[in-house]
Amino acid sequence: MANVDLILLQRVEKLGQMGDLVSVKPGYARNFLLPQGKAVRATQANKERFERERAQLEAQNLKRREEAERVAERVAGLTVTLIRQASESGALYGSVSSHDIAEAASAAGLNIDRGQVLLVHPIKTLGISTVRVALHPEVIIEVRVNTARSPEEAEKQARGESIGREEDERPELGPLFGQEEESPAA
Repeated sequence: MANVDLILLQRVEKLGQMGDLVSVKPGYARNFLLPQGKAVRATQANKERFERERAQLEAQNLKRREEAERVAERVAGLTVTLIRQASESGALYGSVSSHDIAEAASAAGLNIDRGQVLLVHPIKTLGISTVRVALHPEVIIEVRVNTARSPEEAEKQARGESIGREEDERPELGPLFGQEEESPAA
């Protein structure tokens, strides 16, 4: 299928800046860019309309970006804690999604929705992860996500302490459930 030509109404990461004429696959245009108002079809009428309204659109974009930068300064270094069940090896029963992170960030005072959380892969292990949050297409902050089994464990992780199994605390047990290691036959 032929690509679709669009005019971007705002910056889109890895695609272009506001006002750029881009050529994208039809599904990307139909399912993402057009419904979210990030672009319009590149017809002659839309090109003329964009040129007439360009100054107004750039002013609105600048205002939204400045607001996002103020919010970014206010919440710089934000860390959210999520308490989840996990195995002894640290693997979560389930995973932490962008929805979970957005809810925790909103509870901490940063009102965002899950679409703003740029999570490449769901978090599936205990520990501290860094997640990118797009407050504006041009303003992206990092939020630390502390995933732990309990609030006490989260505090230990925040201090940088290891939360591994207690093998180190029980040296009397052998490598496999208290069994002595067998030496190879010579």
